[in-house]
Amino acid sequence: MLLPSIFGENLFDDWMDMPGFGDFGNVEKKLYGKHASHVMKTDVREHDGGYEIDIDLPGFAKDEITLSLENGYLSVSAAKGLDKDEKGKNGRIIRRERYSGAMQRSFYVGKDITEEDIKAKYENGVLKLGIPKKEAKPLPEKRTITIE
Repeated sequence: MLLPSIFGENLFDDWMDMPGFGDFGNVEKKLYGKHASHVMKTDVREHDGGYEIDIDLPGFAKDEITLSLENGYLSVSAAKGLDKDEKGKNGRIIRRERYSGAMQRSFYVGKDITEEDIKAKYENGVLKLGIPKKEAKPLPEKRTITIE
């Protein structure tokens, strides 16, 4: 039996968004808003030879993730859509909480890093990046010019 909505078009959207319901102590939701789960959660570790970056991208397929390097910035983007054709499936969706959309995050890695230097691996919803430390090219020595 489907209950009529007194709050709007979809009873469960309004009901789940009511104060005190669905929070279950989720501080992130309270601090960052309803879509806080759609942020790329990232851990960065420094080692002697480089950096390891782990980015949580649960639910994304490898082909939905793009890495690009431009002007010393490594950009990670992920985009996905949901199946809009619900006909023929069991039941009718009354609430959808899974993410659909795009997100991006950038890291400055330096202009001396190339695409070949960066190692990337995606497994179990985590993108693992390895970025080596490279010595910056020394600046040319200051030279003076004699004025005649």
